[in-house]
Amino acid sequence: MRPPDESSDQTSDMTTRITVNTIYTCSLERAFKTPMLCDVAKVHTGFGLMPKVTHCTEDTLWGRPGGSKKVFVAPSLTFKGGESSVDTVIERIENEYWKIEVSDFKSWMLGFSKFVGEWRTTEIAANRILIEYTYTLHSDIGWLYP
Repeated sequence: MRPPDESSDQTSDMTTRITVNTIYTCSLERAFKTPMLCDVAKVHTGFGLMPKVTHCTEDTLWGRPGGSKKVFVAPSLTFKGGESSVDTVIERIENEYWKIEVSDFKSWMLGFSKFVGEWRTTEIAANRILIEYTYTLHSDIGWLYP
């Protein structure tokens, strides 16, 4: 794997868009499925103000367009712990593209009202997969806009 390339774009409607590109050395199917279908509690282990994810519920349809899950987190400086948000799959094109939304925050989330993530996978050679990960942060509060 090579170091990610990052770019950022701020648009006028109070959104910030960041894109990270990297190469994974694995199968296309693994590069596509693992980030969205893994146990999120093993990935989001807490950092700074961001609390550790403890578990998810109501996730039977997670991974399918329209499917969602409730995300629960440990206590932190800014949140008492418990249900924190809802993740929803907006679009899924097998082995090519995911679009998800994280919203319905139960605590202050650094001034953001929702987060939209896009994960694009492109096989550039056998077991060499280009990952283009773009996330867009939406802010409803002008004075907190980055």
